[in-house]
Amino acid sequence: MPSLTCDHRSNVRATTARPFVLTGLTVWAIASGGGFLWLLSSSATPGATSVRELTWPQGSRVIPDTARANLVLLVHPRCPCSRATVAELSEIMTRCEGLVTAHVLFLKPSQMPDGWEVTDLWQRATSIPGVHVSTDEEGREARCFGALTSGQVVLYDRQGLLKFSGGITIARGHRGENAGRQAIVDWLTRGTAERSSDAVFGCPLFSDRGLAGKEKR
Repeated sequence: MPSLTCDHRSNVRATTARPFVLTGLTVWAIASGGGFLWLLSSSATPGATSVRELTWPQGSRVIPDTARANLVLLVHPRCPCSRATVAELSEIMTRCEGLVTAHVLFLKPSQMPDGWEVTDLWQRATSIPGVHVSTDEEGREARCFGALTSGQVVLYDRQGLLKFSGGITIARGHRGENAGRQAIVDWLTRGTAERSSDAVFGCPLFSDRGLAGKEKR
């Protein structure tokens, strides 16, 4: 009958390896948790705003619709955060059909070739009824309207008076009920709103710094 033996060397190896495994798991957990917190903080950090004009800017080449309110959205065509903004714009246009004309302006730096700004965002915006999409050469219109962050929205009444300035998403790249979208809908449907501004969540319009590491299509 064969004898049963115990391999003490295997037990020693397992016992020795266990602390290293636990240490590795601990480091992984800390790194994962830190990365998650960083992403959470980043998504909740608003971009810069600098809207100065209280009336429709004289230098703008965009022709406003004098029969209804006008909404202007300034977008960086490679900003992934702005997909949520365009989706929220679609919601606004559905709820406020016939009450507002929307102008979506896509930034095109001077050094970029023709068509560079025609991305999936451009196509999505074009598909929304009541929306006019155009190229913002060298960001002239963005500067004219005082926009610094992709996703900046400005709303003017028929007389060209500014009624709202800000963002229409709850965080970077996140859809859902938010104060900016609600303020625009309230003003268009009721003629009044509880607020006239809100934070803008998106990438910088005039720098690729906020787009580092993100997909550019």
